[in-house]
Amino acid sequence: MKYVFYVLGILILTLGISFTIQSDLGTSPFDALLVGLSINAGLTVGSWEIIIALILICCNSILKRQRPEFLGLLTAFITGIGIDMWLFLLHNLITPELWYSKVVCFGIGLIVIGLGTATYLHTNFAPIPVDRLTLIIQELTRTNIFFSRTFIYLVFLIMAMILNGPIGVGTLLTVCLGGLILNYFIPFIKKVLDRILTHSSTSPNYDKNKKHSI
Repeated sequence: MKYVFYVLGILILTLGISFTIQSDLGTSPFDALLVGLSINAGLTVGSWEIIIALILICCNSILKRQRPEFLGLLTAFITGIGIDMWLFLLHNLITPELWYSKVVCFGIGLIVIGLGTATYLHTNFAPIPVDRLTLIIQELTRTNIFFSRTFIYLVFLIMAMILNGPIGVGTLLTVCLGGLILNYFIPFIKKVLDRILTHSSTSPNYDKNKKHSI
């Protein structure tokens, strides 16, 4: 059941990313960095996602002083496929042209990203290296998700600006609101998923007891 929520969380996350891309208001600092690297150094955006993921896995390993979590590459790979899939499906369906429709599209995307990230992170199975880094910084600084997420976004924003990545008002909104939204969804998703997972793990025992009583 845990792995179902893992995949579902990534699908929700990538749907949100696709909404923000389709809004044409600017991508998140991380995605802007990937596009900037693709433009300046070649290779596809998906390829750079895997390369950056590998670098972050090594950084996370050094910060935590433990073996590298190479399983995170699996999540990065699935995420890249998910983004391409949603962009293909939404390309002709969602193309906002008026400014307020772009804002609505971006707003939906930002909320869905927070929901998807909180969902798959709660399974604690192969988090995307950048999300693992968020949790590590939160732990090391003894702050909350909002602080650690915003700090990482600012670092990626500076790097994306240097590489002339697609930065817009949406990028700044992601920096300001991304961590706040994730910080809101994490306890909410924890409460909901814990209830579902507890129920699913106890129901087979309940059925067995019921059969014995009969």
